[in-house]
Amino acid sequence: MQQPRSASSAIVTRGDRMLLVRRKNPPSADMFAFPGGKAEPGETPAEAALRELQEETGIVARNPQLFATYDLKPETASGPASSHYFLSVFLVEADHMAEAVANDDATDPGWFTVDEIRNLPVPPSVLECCERVAKQLHSLQNRSMTPQ
Repeated sequence: MQQPRSASSAIVTRGDRMLLVRRKNPPSADMFAFPGGKAEPGETPAEAALRELQEETGIVARNPQLFATYDLKPETASGPASSHYFLSVFLVEADHMAEAVANDDATDPGWFTVDEIRNLPVPPSVLECCERVAKQLHSLQNRSMTPQ
C-alpha cells in the first residue's frame, strides 16, 4: 500500500470573504476550493501552501498558520492510490489589495462569504474550513465591538 501524498492549501481572507478558485483537474475538478496542491520533494507543507497560492493566483502570502489537516482517501476502495492525500490547510496573510489572477490548475478566482460558499460546489473539507473561519471572524468582530 502506497503512502498518501502530501498536499497543502491556503486560506486567504478579506473581511468576511475567502478566496476560492475553481479546480481544473482531479481530484476536485470543476469544484471550488482554496488555492493549493501537491508538495514538491523536500518542501514543507507550509512552503507548499505559499507556493501553490502564488502559482495559482499570483498572490504572495506570508505567516502560514496550520488550521486543519485531512486524510483524503480515494472515493472508492478501487480508486488509485495516487488519489490518497494528506492535506494541510493554512491560514495565511496577504496584501489586501493583491489581485487574484487564475493560473496553473485554477480558474474563476473569487472572494466569497460563507453563505455564498454553501451554494457552490465545494469539497466537504473546504466547506468545513469555511464554516470554522467564518465562526472565528464573527467571534473576533464581536470581541472588537465589546466595550472594555
